[in-house]
Amino acid sequence: MHEPTRIVAIRHGETDWNVGTRIQGQLDVALNDTGRWQALQLARALAEERFAAIYSSDLARAWETALALSSATGIPVTAEVDLRERCFGVFQGLTFKDVEQRWPQEALRWRMRDPEYGPEGGERLGDFYERCTAVAARLAEKHEGQLIAIVAHGGVMDCLYRAAARIDLTGPRTWQLGNASINRLLHTQAGFTLVGWADNFHLQTDAVDEAL
Repeated sequence: MHEPTRIVAIRHGETDWNVGTRIQGQLDVALNDTGRWQALQLARALAEERFAAIYSSDLARAWETALALSSATGIPVTAEVDLRERCFGVFQGLTFKDVEQRWPQEALRWRMRDPEYGPEGGERLGDFYERCTAVAARLAEKHEGQLIAIVAHGGVMDCLYRAAARIDLTGPRTWQLGNASINRLLHTQAGFTLVGWADNFHLQTDAVDEAL
């Protein structure tokens, strides 16, 4: 009988580009001061979890977040390139407003979540979804019956939520993808299942103050 794998899926802490609504994609942007604080609070909240492994995108913002968790748990971080954010090609480094002004038709296809669409030099949405769900399933199968952490990006979290909630890739997003929030999933032979999503209690100032 196959045992389910428990997954704690985490989006990286905040960056200045998150605040400025600038498209990061696979550009290597570091955490800002708030993001580093979020990573530390996340690590404190998960310090007692018995992780078998911690996997992270190799991009700096995810890697630094994962290192904070590693420091708190004593579990080393393993880089996994397939956990990187979607590559947005020519959109990377621009704001959403920039994209709408320069490429209005392409921006519309992007907003409509066309699975066949990808910016010049970037990934198609459908391909990105397949990459994210495949790597998460592979890591889960490697650790059957155990608990693992996956530290990645907003787009990756969106794909995992859709896979677990059985929501079509074109459906509008109604769930949060908060920086350094705690998201919990199960993986079995039947696929992913949601356990909990967007837990950010550890990031609430009153809760943090009471814990000190």
